[in-house]
Amino acid sequence: MLIITADDYGKTAHATDSILRCYAGKRITSASAMVFMEDSERAASLASNTGLEVGLHFNFTMPFSGPGIKASLRRHQEKVIPWLTGSRFAQVLYHPLLAESFAVLFRAQMDEFKRLYGHTPAFLNGHHHMHLCANVLAGRLIPGGARVRNTFTFEPGEKDPLNRLYRRLINGIVSSRYLTTDRFYSIQPLRERERLFRILASSREEDVEIEVHPENAEELAFLTGGGLGEMLRGIPMGAFRQLGSKQVIQS
Repeated sequence: MLIITADDYGKTAHATDSILRCYAGKRITSASAMVFMEDSERAASLASNTGLEVGLHFNFTMPFSGPGIKASLRRHQEKVIPWLTGSRFAQVLYHPLLAESFAVLFRAQMDEFKRLYGHTPAFLNGHHHMHLCANVLAGRLIPGGARVRNTFTFEPGEKDPLNRLYRRLINGIVSSRYLTTDRFYSIQPLRERERLFRILASSREEDVEIEVHPENAEELAFLTGGGLGEMLRGIPMGAFRQLGSKQVIQS
């Protein structure tokens, strides 16, 4: 089964509209929504009329851009963001003094999603915004059994041995605690069409997620063009709600 997830729904009006255009053209199956961002309110309202499967895109690295953000919430962001963005190794290190800030930011985003969409998220991700950093995983902030995006799947030789070891460890944790796909890829680089053909072919035997960012002009052109439509012909498309049992995320 293939899941094509558009990230950053609600981050900006451009991101929202580009994602909805792709969904209308049946080029994506799901979208992950950011909350407390400038277009979060409008995005939630638009999604309610589409049937689009929407998950929560956790954000621990980018300042909230929406109106009326509580000062207390911003203070927690001002602690977490410099830590996670200050070093490439910060995401793998647990910071005990930031445990409360991570927990507050996690809960606030879950609650805001439920306020905007009227239900719990269909799935959870974050990726570049670090939903699988050490403070989230070691703090067990994500409830067990949730549908969660795993780390990238790389082909042999793509990354150094230490990077691959780290990703294998995280994959093991995610797979043991949560419902996830067998493989997860970025649609980039678009020029490597043979790679994309191999990824799509693997979805006939395994559950595969592809991450896309339609706000990117190059990706939007590819997603809405005729080439991808031909590539998807005969590929089993699905959604996160089809992973595992019918269980829902408990918060």
